[in-house]
Amino acid sequence: MKTILLFIFTFFFFCGQAADKVYYTEADRAVFDRYLSTMLTDKSLPTGELMVKTARFFLGVPYVAATLEKEPEGLVINLREMDCMTLVENTVALTRTLQSASPSFDMFCKTLQSLRYRNGEIDDYTSRLHYTTDWIFENEQRGFLKDVTHGIGGVSLPVSVSFMSTHPDSYKPLKENPSLVAKIASKEKEISARPYYYIPESEIDKLASGIKEGDIVCFVTTIKGLDISHVGVICRVGEKLTFVHASTTQKKVIVNEAPLQEYVEGIKRNSGIMVVRPQANH
Repeated sequence: MKTILLFIFTFFFFCGQAADKVYYTEADRAVFDRYLSTMLTDKSLPTGELMVKTARFFLGVPYVAATLEKEPEGLVINLREMDCMTLVENTVALTRTLQSASPSFDMFCKTLQSLRYRNGEIDDYTSRLHYTTDWIFENEQRGFLKDVTHGIGGVSLPVSVSFMSTHPDSYKPLKENPSLVAKIASKEKEISARPYYYIPESEIDKLASGIKEGDIVCFVTTIKGLDISHVGVICRVGEKLTFVHASTTQKKVIVNEAPLQEYVEGIKRNSGIMVVRPQANH
């Protein structure tokens, strides 16, 4: 079938409210249908196993950044091209959809919106969960995720996010709508006031027994004003602890060749990791 390049605008009713705008193509719907037919017999597997199988389903998919930047702000469904965060979001949303009694494309859309937007509602650009630590916090409150970093042995991590409000020209919606910058800055203060934990890069192998397949690994950055620079889905290849991710260097979704600790130590601006565990959809 020839891919339709124009975005389809469709509307749903979420939680009894007026629907939000959704962007997708027929090709995205076809990928979802193929995923469901491939994975349906595995739906009773533990959540961690489903996360890994789902992430691996996208091996070879091209790395493409900024696929969510559509105007007006709306839910973007893109299963053909991914960056590191959209791979993780799609993997969680698909896994939760698969675990439901009656998986459907509409349910996937609803779940993805709940993951990506504060309170699952789209107001404007600022309602998207741009900072990964905020994404973790909000989705832990909703019961979708659990930050297990502290329990594994993580230590306190000061977080001070400010990058978006101090670099508004780097974000088209902020550049064109200065009134949104104050909303972002207010949220940044709230995010920075929360307690966080991380596993320092030198401690990853030592604490590896607490890291499970299907966990989400979040790479802590030392770049001023940012929290997390990259994310992936933990997997094991033999005895090697590694991860599936949308690689900026390989330009596609891969199983990382280097072990997790070696990878982190090889990235100059990484200081360690956070570990987040997806929760079953019961």
